[in-house]
Amino acid sequence: MKKQELLAEFERAFNCPGKDVFFSPGRINLIGEHLDYNGGHAFPCAISLGTYGVFGPRNDDRVELYSANMHGSVVTFKVDDQLPETANDKVWANYLKGMLVYLRQKGYQINHGFNLYINGGLPYGAGLSSSASIEMLMGIVLKTEFHLQIEPVELVKLGQKTENDFVGLNSGIMDQFAVGMSKKDNAILLNCETLQYEYRPLVLGDYEIVIMSTNKKHSLAGSAYNERVNQCQKALTKLQTKLGITALAQLSLEQFDEYSYLLNDDVLLRRTRHVVMEDRRTMEAAKAMQAGDLDKLGRLISASHVSLHYDYEVSGKELDTLAEAAWQQPSCLGARMIGGGFAGSAIAIVKKDAAEAFKQAVGKVYQQKIGYAASFYDAEIVDGSHQL
Repeated sequence: MKKQELLAEFERAFNCPGKDVFFSPGRINLIGEHLDYNGGHAFPCAISLGTYGVFGPRNDDRVELYSANMHGSVVTFKVDDQLPETANDKVWANYLKGMLVYLRQKGYQINHGFNLYINGGLPYGAGLSSSASIEMLMGIVLKTEFHLQIEPVELVKLGQKTENDFVGLNSGIMDQFAVGMSKKDNAILLNCETLQYEYRPLVLGDYEIVIMSTNKKHSLAGSAYNERVNQCQKALTKLQTKLGITALAQLSLEQFDEYSYLLNDDVLLRRTRHVVMEDRRTMEAAKAMQAGDLDKLGRLISASHVSLHYDYEVSGKELDTLAEAAWQQPSCLGARMIGGGFAGSAIAIVKKDAAEAFKQAVGKVYQQKIGYAASFYDAEIVDGSHQL
């Protein structure tokens, strides 16, 4: 969206001019799924679909949040209000309000009210991390407008805290890190345990990333996501009776084999195997990309989906249909579901000059098997949350 359009929409919403315009991207993760809360590696990047925000200061202590995506819903509260919103038509505001609450709790001076207009371009429920996009939008708005001396990684941590404690989803830090820290045309190889990271140029040559949305609505907080977190914690606790590990992804393949008797449970074995193998796949994928071996990168991405389907059981019919239809296309090097699962989106690495034919072919299979259409987006890799 153009800056002037957004400023005009702010003025229509609040009957006064807006001051500054911001953009916060969504994210995809090339590989390394469900590893962030297991202390493993992820390989995300930010995409050009995201959330726009327009800020306008106020002279009083009121905060007014206006969402263009929620039919013009307005949520109003005092700047020092610390309680989550509980009404169904207002809970969307908690992703923003939590950031404000935790920044103030840390002692940062946010001492007057403001109006914030929000317009999200991420398809709802597509698993492209609209929640982290909104959290980090609020982070960059408050940092910029109130001149807060806070390091970007600290802002990312508060985004995760908002998701965990204010919203109630036990997610890891990967989404907020990717949204807040990304660099144009790069993926981030992120150690989710230590937060050590490095930028790796995303060089795909004649190929591009196609995002495939199932268009099936989902809510991670209401899904089996928290159940997976708890299963992994249970497995870790059992393994810690003999091993000095602090996260499941620290387990080597050899240790997994030798100490599997401590788990002795079909579900916990499969969850742990996914974590161990997915972490290895992520490191191999980073090497393959650096070496320009796109064929291997594609195979690893597809293998990730198979593991998420059989071992982690988070894919579902819609995501499986997209991945399997993509694998059948000669122009596709690899495809997999991304995000929490149970709906949302998948990605495919596809030859640029065959991308339209790919979308048509996969879309046709999906429509026949599922009964409604999938949506397709070309992913441009962009910078993290910033002022426009």
